[in-house]
Amino acid sequence: MNRKFKHIIVTGGAGFIGSHVVKKLNEKLPDTKITVIDKLTYAGDLNNLNGTEHDFLMIDIADNQQVRNLKELDCDAIIHLAAESHVDRSIENPLDFVETNVIGTVNLLELGLHYKHQNPDFIFYHVSTDEVFGSLDFMDASFKETTPYDPRSPYSASKAASDHFVRAYHHTYGLNILLSNCSNNYGPNQYPEKLIPVVIKSLQDRTPIPVYGKGENIRDWLHVEDHAEAILLILQRGSYGKTYCVGGNCELSNIELIHKLIRIYDEIQSSSGFKIKSEHLIQYVNDRPGHDLRYSINYEKLTNELGWWPKRSIVEGLVETVCWYIRPQ
Repeated sequence: MNRKFKHIIVTGGAGFIGSHVVKKLNEKLPDTKITVIDKLTYAGDLNNLNGTEHDFLMIDIADNQQVRNLKELDCDAIIHLAAESHVDRSIENPLDFVETNVIGTVNLLELGLHYKHQNPDFIFYHVSTDEVFGSLDFMDASFKETTPYDPRSPYSASKAASDHFVRAYHHTYGLNILLSNCSNNYGPNQYPEKLIPVVIKSLQDRTPIPVYGKGENIRDWLHVEDHAEAILLILQRGSYGKTYCVGGNCELSNIELIHKLIRIYDEIQSSSGFKIKSEHLIQYVNDRPGHDLRYSINYEKLTNELGWWPKRSIVEGLVETVCWYIRPQ
């Protein structure tokens, strides 16, 4: 049986994944009040929430007093998505990631204990990343819920730390927690510093497409709508204290992904009467430090327990994504 909710807080709700989660909550739980809290840094944009029903509070989760001020809200679940998430930025400014991803999460967990005292059924749902598991070789088995943590960047280390704090609050204080680790998301509204928007913008501007190293690093690509559906399902039916891995069943090397995007973009332009070829825009650049070779998610637990699997094919998802980015503004 699905759990019922009167009021859900979504942290980072003006960001990429968060805004899709808010839309999914509006669609599937129309009688549930949604409060979005977001710092509105470079990655947050209220335009992402156009057409949704929600209350909004501009909050820095790393500021304990601002978070404590949320105690007056009558809330029965927090979906925690607010995070610094770009590896390159974490290499340049690791302390920013500690502040938001670790301190911010602990501040919210303390808030969660307050809500738990008011409502024993309160849920704290922490959305994390597959990067906490480290890096796989080409032939290694996929990550699963029991894979040991082995973070390799300041970003993944900060997310690993926040995961551990969430579990600690479950075991120490009895907080009802849910936790999921997802693979690389893509789709509309993604901030343009990520790989797929970078490639699409380069294609539009006819500028070089930067490729780290030889482009052989492999990622497991998950459409953001499939992820939002998984989050709602886990929130409604997941077992407290458990972790669920959410993957896209789509492993591609970076260079394979870039070639797919180029073919899709060139075909769209050709159908509009513009005959272009974009392969020559690919430009190989120096690899970033500690670049993980491969991520891959085994999501069998989520399928077996809750009946979820990714429904969107990579071609369908990429065509939709390219069309969204090149649409007239």
